[in-house]
Parts: sequence; structure tokens; C-alpha cells
Amino acid sequence: MSNDGVSANDKGGLMGLLYRPPWVGLLAFLIVFVVQALGHTVMIVMEDVWPGEEYIYESAFAMGLFGAWLLFVGMRSENEVRATWLGFWAGTFLWTGWVEFAFVWAGNFLAVPDLMDPNLPGEIATKAEYLVMMSSVGVLGATLVYFLLNPETKCNMFLWFQRNMGLKTGKPTKGFKRNFAAITALETIYVIWFFYLVLLFLYNEDIAGEKSPAAYTFFFLNTIWAVYLFQRLMKFWKVTTAIRYGIPTAIIAWNTVELMGRWNLFVSIWEKPQDYALEMSLFTVAVIIAAVLAVKTPSGQKARLSREELAGK
Repeated sequence: MSNDGVSANDKGGLMGLLYRPPWVGLLAFLIVFVVQALGHTVMIVMEDVWPGEEYIYESAFAMGLFGAWLLFVGMRSENEVRATWLGFWAGTFLWTGWVEFAFVWAGNFLAVPDLMDPNLPGEIATKAEYLVMMSSVGVLGATLVYFLLNPETKCNMFLWFQRNMGLKTGKPTKGFKRNFAAITALETIYVIWFFYLVLLFLYNEDIAGEKSPAAYTFFFLNTIWAVYLFQRLMKFWKVTTAIRYGIPTAIIAWNTVELMGRWNLFVSIWEKPQDYALEMSLFTVAVIIAAVLAVKTPSGQKARLSREELAGK
């Protein structure tokens, strides 16, 4: 048994695969990618199946509260892998429970009508809650300014802007201890929020339109970006870095799927859980199993393997 609690047999078997590229990054990517689909499924099930409209806000509050508890546990954890994954799940539950359903409540409270599809009579193009969500673009932009100018940031995109656009506001604090659960939770919420708004503005016929040149251009560039990020992710050794890099990679890749589904290039089964209960149940079980395996994956495996190779010479 090694110091990280992993036996030699595990290192040579299935779990051993998870310690090396490309599996470290691929596992993180697949979990985050599938969770994007399941997020739609969960909202639809909560609204239409269980608990239904009568208790929808109570259940949404409970979901967000569970996310807050996961964040609390993660922020207290000294294990970087566990803290990072807890941060991702915390951000996911907080977003769905408290953010998305807050927009659902606002849409209903303000009696905002759904936006109907002009080309398909009787079909909803954009639900009321997403029309309300578009009004949050100012809050998103204002708060992103802080993250963009934050000298403590480790985000590659923000660092690129700081280096190339003269936006540095100081040097990182020496000895600054990063809280990986909090960082990952915020990353999850903000990346989902940002691309939700990008797609909503693209879909709106008064601004661009789902089949406009802007939408096709975004689809093309987004797909290239996703492939570039994915191939970089496949080279990662460090588990926690792979997770935090995998979150935006998977969500950016999901944008391509969202647009293809919007263009009716395939059936979006995650939006019809009543018709595809078996398939969505299998997806859910697979994500749970993958999440358990991911939490058990130790960090620092590259350094450990290097030491073992040197010891064997």
C-alpha cells in the first residue's frame, strides 16, 4: 500500500489507467460534458414529473442548499482532488438550484411570456426564464472585471489578457493559499453562465438568430476551440489541473452540441427524459460511477511514477 492509499494492484489495473494521460483528462471531460445534459434533464423532471410545479421552488432551494453544503465541506478539505471535485458539484447544484430556478421564479412572478418560434407555430423558441436570464449580462460583465484584473488569478485566459493588454494590477501574493473548492465552484458557475448568455443572444432573432451568419461563425470557431482545448487536456498528468481545465473544455464542447440540437440535427434525448428514461438513467449511473473513480484518483502521480522508475534503475 502506498502513501496515498492506493495499492500496487490498483496501479496496475483499471485504476492505474486513470493516473496517466489521456485518461486523467478524459475522465474529467466526460463527467462535466454529460452533466451538462443531465442538468437539462433534472430541471425538466423537477418541473414536469417530480416533485412537480407545486413544490418546485422548495426542491430547488433544497438543491442549492445541498450545493452550499458541498462547498462548505470542500473548502474545509485538505485533499486537493476531493476539494476540486466537491467544488465542481457544488457549483453545479448551486447553479441549477439557486440560479436557474431563480430565473424560473422571476419569469413566472413577472408573467414574462415564452418566446414563440416564428417558423413553427405553437412551438416555444426560448422559455421565459431564459429571457429573464439575458438581463443578467450586466452583472456577469461587472463581476468578470474583478476576475480579469485579479493578480492572484491562475486562469490561462485571464493571464493572457493581463500579459498582452497591459492589465496587470500587481504581483501574486507570496505564500497565497488557494482554496480549490471555492475556485472550482466559481469557475463552474461563471463558465456555464457566460455561455448560456452567449447562446441566448445568438438564438434571439432580434439580435442574431439561431441560423444567422453569427451563429454559424460561432459554431465553427467554438468547435475549433473545443478541439484545441481537448487535445491539450489529453496531455495533463496532474488530476486537479485536469479537472479545472476540463470544466471549461467540456462546456465549450457542449456549446457545439447545443447548437446542433437547436438545428434539429439529432434528437436531444436529455430534454425528453419521459421518453428516454432508460437511456438517461444509464447516463446518470455512469456519471456516478465515474465521479467515484475520479475522487479516488490520487494527485501527483507523475512525480510518483518518476521516483519509482529511478528507484528501479
